Amino acid sequence: MSNPAVSPAPNNALRERLLTSAWLIPAVVGAVLLLPTAGFAVFVGFFMLLAAWEWGALTGVERWAPRAATVAALALFLLLLWLSRAQPVFLLAPAVVWWLGFAAALPRLHVHPAAARIDRLLLPLGGLVLAAPWVALVHLHEDFAHGPLLVLGLIALISLADTAAFFAGSRFGRRKLAPRLSPGKTWVGLYAALAAVSIALLVTGVLLGLSPGATLALMLLGAVTVALSVVGDLFESWLKRRRGCKDSGNLLPGHGGVLDRIDSMTAAGPVFVLGLIWLGFSA
Repeated sequence: MSNPAVSPAPNNALRERLLTSAWLIPAVVGAVLLLPTAGFAVFVGFFMLLAAWEWGALTGVERWAPRAATVAALALFLLLLWLSRAQPVFLLAPAVVWWLGFAAALPRLHVHPAAARIDRLLLPLGGLVLAAPWVALVHLHEDFAHGPLLVLGLIALISLADTAAFFAGSRFGRRKLAPRLSPGKTWVGLYAALAAVSIALLVTGVLLGLSPGATLALMLLGAVTVALSVVGDLFESWLKRRRGCKDSGNLLPGHGGVLDRIDSMTAAGPVFVLGLIWLGFSA
């Protein structure tokens, strides 16, 4: 008896995901390591503007012209931030306060379908949510010793946390972290992510010759960064569920939208860089 036909859809999705990663990862690594900070700021800003286009849709802006206006507004905001060379703390601190507030609200948060109208409170929030990680990454790249390597380290940190959470949660996870928002996330996955990042930063501190106190501070910052990266992910899940969509867009085949790829960084970037500044790790 012949085997039943297997749908090629999963294989096609995986192929698209791999093909996208095949150009996206080298592009990001190359931009971080090879571009001057001005070029890196443009590179990151380009992705933030794509995310702003998706943000408009998630907040109810459906027509082309108003969504283009939201992208233009963010572009102008980023340009003003670059030209003013304002202290990053003035944007990073409010962003961290926002993420901590959203984290505190998560246990009581319910998902109600969004009304057909535009969410006029959420629309300007995109300026903070998308500009703060841009400021964080640009500041980290430019004003810290070995800044480009720190940028890659932050990206690797988030990737390590995601990988550890996925495998541990898939194998051992039973209790859901936020079932209304993301049924796949578990408490075991979060614990595994925290453990993996803590070990990685412990080894990093030892290799760099940091004092025990500095190493411990770095590990604690890593734990807070990972915890808030999950909050950033859940916030985007909340936005999508309100609008009844699976992905924020389709700009990255196999991955969904740009927001789907940077949701963790929107929260992790500001808290990580603000923590480094506060701990005195800046150059």
